[in-house]
Amino acid sequence: MYNFFSPIQITPQGWLKDQLTIQAKGLAGNLDKMWPDVRDSAWIGGNREGWERVPYWLDGFIPLAFLLRDQDMIARAEKYITSILDRQCKDGWIAPCSVEERASYDPWSLLLIGKVLAMTCEFTKDMPEKKELWKRTEKGLLKAMECLYNLMEEGTVKLFSWGKFRWFEGLIPLQYLQSRYRRDWIVKLGRMLQAQGADWPSFTDTWVRPINQWTFHTHIVNIGMMFKCEAVACALFGDEYTDRAEELWQILEKYNGTAAGCFTGDECLSGPDNNQGTELCSVNELMYSCEILYAVTGKSIWADRLEKLTFNALPATMSDDMWTHQYDQQVNQIACQRFPGRSHFRTNGSEAHLFGLEPNYGCCTANMGQAWPKFVLSAFRKTRTGIECPMMVPARLDTVIHGKQVVLSIDTAYPFRHTGTYTVTTTEPVRFTLKIRVPGWAKGCTVNGEKFGGRMIVLTRDWNGTETIEISFSDRPRLVNRPAKLKAVEYGPLLFALPIETEWKMREYEAGGVERKFPYCDYELIPQSEWRYGFASADFAVGEAAVDAVPFSSAAPAIRLHTRLAPVDWDYEDGFATVAAAAPVSDKAVGEAVDMTLVPYGCAKLRMTEMPVVKMKK
Repeated sequence: MYNFFSPIQITPQGWLKDQLTIQAKGLAGNLDKMWPDVRDSAWIGGNREGWERVPYWLDGFIPLAFLLRDQDMIARAEKYITSILDRQCKDGWIAPCSVEERASYDPWSLLLIGKVLAMTCEFTKDMPEKKELWKRTEKGLLKAMECLYNLMEEGTVKLFSWGKFRWFEGLIPLQYLQSRYRRDWIVKLGRMLQAQGADWPSFTDTWVRPINQWTFHTHIVNIGMMFKCEAVACALFGDEYTDRAEELWQILEKYNGTAAGCFTGDECLSGPDNNQGTELCSVNELMYSCEILYAVTGKSIWADRLEKLTFNALPATMSDDMWTHQYDQQVNQIACQRFPGRSHFRTNGSEAHLFGLEPNYGCCTANMGQAWPKFVLSAFRKTRTGIECPMMVPARLDTVIHGKQVVLSIDTAYPFRHTGTYTVTTTEPVRFTLKIRVPGWAKGCTVNGEKFGGRMIVLTRDWNGTETIEISFSDRPRLVNRPAKLKAVEYGPLLFALPIETEWKMREYEAGGVERKFPYCDYELIPQSEWRYGFASADFAVGEAAVDAVPFSSAAPAIRLHTRLAPVDWDYEDGFATVAAAAPVSDKAVGEAVDMTLVPYGCAKLRMTEMPVVKMKK
């Protein structure tokens, strides 16, 4: 669709496979067994939620199951897809509501289930053993979208609420159908969605100053999705791409950006302060937008942004075993404890930053599973002349070029190391071009020991047998500027933070008919060490360890930075006893500098990330 390879040609390896395996054994891999809104959903004939939660869950569960080749998970995914198709109306309507309810049923879930069905088709169309599932799913998708077209054409169904602000998500399944059928109504439906959908660039003046008010156009998940709207529209309609996404990113980054590469929003835009929250769903959707934008535009900046989100913001907001997650993460997060009075967050409740089954709201519970599997699918990009590798991640591609079998395998511990081995294996000689992206942070690059200058390694040759390419990127830890005259530390694609020793206080209970029971219970994170520090040195010594079975392990990080920090006078946010103020009272040291260790941001669930450069006592 967007220059992606067939997903069944891609296999995660190394630490990336470990990460997906953890997810499969955790919450996202088991919601159909224990969470009523998935287990008993109206989508499959039950009496629980029949809108976005099952489609959200399937959007991550399906690629996870197929990428891991897990036959039990594949069978469970197929059970849901066939159950949904079994309930599809004769006219093609697929959502679980009555004919009388159609006009008032928010069509967002129709667009989302369309994405899910299209993804199912992508995974099954090249699998002989799943031929019947593919045929039935594609037929169901075609009927569902044609039904939506007919109902919108006659005015029975119109975009409103979430569907109005997420209209472009419907272009993704339409692009799949158009690549297969070339029907006029497919493009017409896309144009109707566009015409009735929100005009995102018209809202930019509302992104400059946060307000404690919930709106669709400042909703951070809507914004995370929004970045790809022009790209998917151009892919379907053939319009000229004008790069509006970059303009919109610059505005949002200036007024709401975080050190972890995402934007504050809990749920709505929250400004530049490092103690504001970022909703997990927005990280997932930002990642997917970056994947689509790089696939459509080929601009390296989107791959750089994707890396930063994936290796920092994503793991930071989930427990190591991925059984619990936060709704909101904070860059400077010194505690995750319920606020006894009013919430610190602008538009979310007092438990949004707890780790649990469904803190604050269950949308992230359903949606948390899409990020890692879709990231794996972006490891390789099909080009007119061969293969491009946008991401240095451990993965394997089995494909055919000019009728010849080609296997490309990447062996790497990136982002914890900055080297990788690319192995190309062919059974017969075949000529093609292999491209390897050099990330924007890299200060230098070598290819098989030879210096390389540029941002794209291009190797065009006749490949035969087995050949290896050794790639190495160079960098040094660096302080980067943050608001309020604070600094953060980056090394390669990783953001680093001072970890705070943590007590995990478990809470098991039942609320609203939903049981929280270990391992999917709730936790408060209570700090057990000091957090009021600043940088007393700009020198950072790199320490490396083996990559753990938990890649972003809180207990055994694969990489550390050793430096010196000094205590500073830093108050709590006014009115709160568990939230650090956005900046210290002073950047003057109030004690002696001490040796401290920083860890990757994603490994530290309680952390100080943005800190001042301190002025030491004379």
